[in-house]
Amino acid sequence: MATVDDCDVTMDPEMEILSDEELEREAESFKEQGNAYYIKKDYSEAFSYYTKAIDMCPKNASYYGNRAATLMMLSRHREALEDSQQAVRLDDTFMKGHLREGKCHLSLGNAMAASRCFHRVLELEPDNSQAQQEVKNADSVLEYEKMAELGFEKHDFRMVVFCMDRALESASACHRFKVLKAECLAMLGRYPEAQSVASDILRMDATNGDALYVRGLCLYYEDCIDKAVQFFVQALRMAPDHEKARLACRNAKALKAKKEDGNKAFKDGNYDAAYELYSEALTIDPNNIKTNAKLFCNRGTVGSKETTFEV
Repeated sequence: MATVDDCDVTMDPEMEILSDEELEREAESFKEQGNAYYIKKDYSEAFSYYTKAIDMCPKNASYYGNRAATLMMLSRHREALEDSQQAVRLDDTFMKGHLREGKCHLSLGNAMAASRCFHRVLELEPDNSQAQQEVKNADSVLEYEKMAELGFEKHDFRMVVFCMDRALESASACHRFKVLKAECLAMLGRYPEAQSVASDILRMDATNGDALYVRGLCLYYEDCIDKAVQFFVQALRMAPDHEKARLACRNAKALKAKKEDGNKAFKDGNYDAAYELYSEALTIDPNNIKTNAKLFCNRGTVGSKETTFEV
């Protein structure tokens, strides 16, 4: 659990000493109220009072540190990272600021940046056991990232899911890891799980192109081509350079068109053309098992010249 710090007050020039003393007293009062709410786990109120303290005394590193701790408890890791960074900019010897910055980086999946922060803590306090453990956690995340990358290249999607689950134990707010896990779940045919992970991301970030792509991928593999295309198009709108979404969108449209052309040829009694069109459709994406099963069925129907086929 993140902890809060006491304020180290610095005085301004003597000509403003009365004004500064008043501001600092008020800031301290706000900080103490923030601490009280933090102890009660009322983090929203604690955040409000730490913000008031910062407004009164914007050069005090510990106020940013306290607010960062509160934001971490609210799972607002990016904002907590900003406050932690501001704290150590104001005071580079602020050990807890560096520790919190590292924890935020790690939660967001930035293991290398996290490791640098934890090593800075160890420069300040060589025997800091918390920083020593966090260095190990960061190293583990980096190792699981490498294993996942190799697994993905080899299409060992179960290995990737395993690695991402382990990495997410330390990097719980990393959308990149969650999306990779969701994509691999989709490739394993575990569509409800993949949809659930992608949907969780989109609830927090509706513009996440990777999550939109995964939603589309699940629909595509479940033979909901039109809905899938909508998600691929939306993913490309959010991330115009998303090559996976572009390829999937192209395949989905081509698959639908070839299948419809085959259906039309069959209905028109042009069995040779229908057989050829279904065969061409089957080469578009061997991974789309559900749609391909219908295409095989339709092609078999053409071969036997039956009058019913899958639509």
